[in-house]
Amino acid sequence: MKQSISLNAARAFIEAHFDEPVTLAQLAALSALSVSRFATVFRQQYGSSPYRYLCGLRIQRAQTLLLEGVPGSVVATEVGFFDQSHFGRHFKRCCGMTPSMFIARAAANAARHGGASAANGAGGLSGASGLNNLSGTPTASRSASAITSSC
Repeated sequence: MKQSISLNAARAFIEAHFDEPVTLAQLAALSALSVSRFATVFRQQYGSSPYRYLCGLRIQRAQTLLLEGVPGSVVATEVGFFDQSHFGRHFKRCCGMTPSMFIARAAANAARHGGASAANGAGGLSGASGLNNLSGTPTASRSASAITSSC
């Protein structure tokens, strides 16, 4: 139970600081575990490495920004990626499509569903694009900030 509580602190830190550089050493210190033990326990608890969890949060926020019309180069730095190329590689790995393809598909879905907003039109994209629930909770009860992906 104590490890779960300490992991919750690390997870909350990741969620609050996903757009900044986050190190395993920082997270391990928050959890009062060694770096290797922290990585092992985090993976067991959440089904993903801390880095993949972090990437998932970044990609989720990136999707929101892209649907709001923010340019990809700005999105990349806003969500914590080094540059647009790094962002594009991670986005494609997580979502199975490039950011521009994501935007195009969202627009097509919005047009197909009677002119709904792009954000509503992309509602089905997350599930179809390979995003997974690594938080260990049912999707319906999961908070919006707890989305993760298979980066």
